[in-house]
Amino acid sequence: MIQVFQPNLTFKDKLAVYRALLKNNISGTSPEVKDFENKIANKFGRKHAVALSNGSVALDSAFQMLNLKKGDEVILPSFTIISCLSAVIRTGATPVFCDVDSDSWNITIDNIKQHVTDNTKAILMVHTYGLPADAIEIQNFCEENNIILIEDAAEAHGQKIDDRFCGSFGEISTFSFYANKHITTGEGGMVLTDSEEFDSLCRQIRNLDFSLPRFQHENFFWNYRMSGIQAALGKSQINNLDKTIKQKKQQGNYYQELFSGKEELIQLPLKKFKNSENHYWVFGVVLKKNGIREKLISSLDEKGIETRPFFWPLHLQNAFSDDIKKKDYDLPVSENLGANGLYLPLGNHVSKSKQEFITESLINSILKLSN
Repeated sequence: MIQVFQPNLTFKDKLAVYRALLKNNISGTSPEVKDFENKIANKFGRKHAVALSNGSVALDSAFQMLNLKKGDEVILPSFTIISCLSAVIRTGATPVFCDVDSDSWNITIDNIKQHVTDNTKAILMVHTYGLPADAIEIQNFCEENNIILIEDAAEAHGQKIDDRFCGSFGEISTFSFYANKHITTGEGGMVLTDSEEFDSLCRQIRNLDFSLPRFQHENFFWNYRMSGIQAALGKSQINNLDKTIKQKKQQGNYYQELFSGKEELIQLPLKKFKNSENHYWVFGVVLKKNGIREKLISSLDEKGIETRPFFWPLHLQNAFSDDIKKKDYDLPVSENLGANGLYLPLGNHVSKSKQEFITESLINSILKLSN
């Protein structure tokens, strides 16, 4: 089976973890965690970084810090992972879904402006599948309209917009370090901010609101700590980021070459959005023929090729109550991507010959299913 991804762990990564073990630096309060936070903050141009147990709780912590109330509205793209929606729902605020661009698959300033009301308190900007959102335009809009901007850069490690790193926009930005990310700690996440107030509050949130006197707490916060072992791995992984992105770009460009001339069957990802090159966190394609994706995934699986469907739109999630499901949403791009998109194996384990096999198998299967 050609897996859709495999973690890329070098000998130096493993040695870094072993050294942390030798020093007994395994807890969430070990020096490794602080060192990792400092390296992330410096790398991505932020004053503060707080390491957490995963990317979902990074989003959760970010929104818990905003003190949102019932009736407050948060605009977010429907085409993204459920963690984004869950973080909003748990605040008691109202999620307001917007569509995404049909080419970049990301939220744009035009998408956002269609949904802004007097109740809009925050916008969640997500960078998806290797290309960035309209970060500069969205941040400027938020500043002009006194709206809080949260940036989810979970899939955008190392991505730049006009020489500025994703992860440096808005009042708060978040990272995930899940096993398939460009920087991985297995599980793990990070909140980044330039605000001392948010930095301090996030550290309270992740650590059960410990303060002095000890074991007397003002809030019912959580244990969201990252271990020292994970942080040691993350510190080492940062050193591999440029090499990882270079390889992903080479693989993505080779897929683009192999699929050239097949645009009547599939929509390929953009090679570039404005001034940002696609760094191909994943290589996604969108089928032009409706209704064949699940059969295509099964067909490729039989050939030993693992694929993954795109995100299912948030406004169509089964977790919603019936009254919310019945709302009349007009989000055609998100629905098309959710129904017809999938991504292909990519990473250090995928050779050029495997890419050629994957491409040929995909095209032949589409043609067979289309007849």
